[in-house]
Amino acid sequence: MTTDARLADLLRRMGIPATFNLCAGLHENQRRFGWMHAGQEVWRLGWNEMRSVYDGFTIANHSLTHANLCEMPTEAARQEIAVGRERLQQFFGQRVAGFAYPFGAVNPAVMALVRKAGHLYARTVDSTADAFSPADPMAFHPSCHFLAPDFWQRYDEAKRCGVFYFWGHSFELADEAMWQALDAVLARISADPDSRWGNLPDLFDR
Repeated sequence: MTTDARLADLLRRMGIPATFNLCAGLHENQRRFGWMHAGQEVWRLGWNEMRSVYDGFTIANHSLTHANLCEMPTEAARQEIAVGRERLQQFFGQRVAGFAYPFGAVNPAVMALVRKAGHLYARTVDSTADAFSPADPMAFHPSCHFLAPDFWQRYDEAKRCGVFYFWGHSFELADEAMWQALDAVLARISADPDSRWGNLPDLFDR
């Protein structure tokens, strides 16, 4: 999304690492309209600008076209996962270790395909307050969404466990007030002497 450009600039300014989950099959060379959200147009970035927008950040695979992998034949799902990863690796010139399940849809067969394609971990959308110790790295659960009403409660709980991971989409920041609120959230975490930012793949690449 074009809003990723603004988010990336914000993160760079604050020195915060992040992972962007991308669908390689949904981009064309130039920007194009995607859909409407909260009364505003959401535009997809063009390939001609994506290297500069995401420079310095971790890229993860979100499948080729954001299909529901649990509703597809096995071979089609394999193509969505493997080809999506291959295209991102070739374009960005970096190892793509992570995967985010489209719609959060996952089952054991899809998990096996994601693992076989070479990913180190795969993220769901199911929030958890448990310590960071996933039974299977192909089913890594985040702490919460960035707009969760109990965000700071989950943050405090996660600090006791060791890892706090939150997720979201830049297009969900529908007005200036939301952008300012995110800026304040990031600044508060950065100012916490008991916390430090890290790269998600480092938790799995051991």
